[in-house]
Amino acid sequence: MEQKDSETNTPGPLDGVKVLDLSRFIAGPLCAQILGDFGAEVVKVERPSGEDSRHHGPYWQGESIYMFLYHRNKQAATLDTRHPRARAILEDLVRWADVVVENFRPGTLEKMGLGYERMKELNESVILVSISGFGQTGPDSRRALFDAISQASSGLMSMTGEPDGKPTLSGTYIADYTTGYQGAIGAMAALTHRERTGEGQLVDIASYDTMFSALGTRLIAELMLGLDMPRSGSRDLLTAPVNVYDAADGPIYIQAGTASLFPKLCSVMGREDLSADPRYATVEGRMADQAALESAIQQWTGDLPREEVARRLDSVGVPYANVASVREVAASPQLAARDMIVEAEHPSLGTIRMPNNPIHMEKSPPTVRKAPPRAGEDNDHVYGTILGLSAEQIRELRAEDVI
Repeated sequence: MEQKDSETNTPGPLDGVKVLDLSRFIAGPLCAQILGDFGAEVVKVERPSGEDSRHHGPYWQGESIYMFLYHRNKQAATLDTRHPRARAILEDLVRWADVVVENFRPGTLEKMGLGYERMKELNESVILVSISGFGQTGPDSRRALFDAISQASSGLMSMTGEPDGKPTLSGTYIADYTTGYQGAIGAMAALTHRERTGEGQLVDIASYDTMFSALGTRLIAELMLGLDMPRSGSRDLLTAPVNVYDAADGPIYIQAGTASLFPKLCSVMGREDLSADPRYATVEGRMADQAALESAIQQWTGDLPREEVARRLDSVGVPYANVASVREVAASPQLAARDMIVEAEHPSLGTIRMPNNPIHMEKSPPTVRKAPPRAGEDNDHVYGTILGLSAEQIRELRAEDVI
C-alpha cells in the first residue's frame, strides 16, 4: 500500500503546466486527472451543486465514490456558468490556462460564447482538448453519447458475449477510460508541439473513434478480408484451446492455443494422446474441434482445486489465471508490490483509497499530491490566489450565488 501525503509537492514532468478542467463524468475528468498525476496544476470548475456524477451513488461520508476515481490532484472551484458574471471569470481562467479540457456536446461552448476561436483570442497559445461522443465533425457530431452508447455504436458490444447469446456491455466503462487516456496523450503531444513552435491547437477526441480504433483483429479482418468474425465468448479468436474452466473451487482461465503450449498442457493432464493426434497438430485443426478439447480439459480441472491446477501449469509454463473477483484482486500481493492502491488524506473526509496511476517511471513518476476535493473546496485559492480577487469580491460572488 503506497501512502501519499496530500501536502507533498513532488515536481513532475508536467510541473508548471496549468489545466482548466470544465469536464464532467469520466472521460474528461480522467484526462485532466492524468495530467495532474504528472504534476500539472489542475483547476476543476463545476456548478455550485457539484457536477452530475457527485449525485450518483454509492456514497461514502456523503460523497459519491465517482469523485474518488477521477478528481485527485485538482483544485475544485464552483461557478454558475449561466450567471451573467460567470463569463468574465471563465475568460480569466482561460487566460490563465495552458490546457483546457471539456466534454460538452459539440456546439455548447460556442453557445456559451467561449468556443475555441474565442479562447484563442483570450490566449493565443491555449490547447483545447475537446472530448465528445462522435467528435467535432461528421453527421453524428451533435448526438449525445455515454459509455454504453459508444460500446454499442462502435462495434465493441457486437463482439462481446457468448456466440449464441445477446451482445453485452463490458463490465467497466471501457470507452470512457480509453477516451480519457487518448485525451491525455493528445494534450501532452500538443504541449510538446507548443514548446517547439509556440502554437496552441484544438485536440479533437471522439469516444466513437477511440473504440473503433481498439477493435483489433476483427476490424482488420473486415477491412482487409471482408470477414465478419462472430462473437467468441471467452474463447480466443485465432487459437485453441483457450477458455474458462471450472476447477473444484472456482473458475480458471487457461490459454494453451499455440503449437508450443498445447503439448505442454497435454503433458500435465496426462493426455499425450491429444497432442499426438494429427487432427490437433495445427491451430486450424484444434479450432475445428474446440468443444472436444475443452471437454477433456474440463474433465481434468473439475476434480482439482485451482491451486493445484495452477501449480501444474506453472511447472510447464502454460499461461493461466484464476478468474478473480474484484474483492480478490484488490487484495492481490502483486498489486500491493506495484503500489497500485494509493491512499490520500482529505482534511474532512479522512483517508481515501484509490487505484494508483498505472504508469511506472524511474525518474519522473506520477504522484498523488492532493485527495479528491469536495465541490467548491478550493474556491478561495482559485479565485483569490490564481485570479487575484479580493476577499470582499469573493464574498460578493458567494452572496450572488455566482460561485
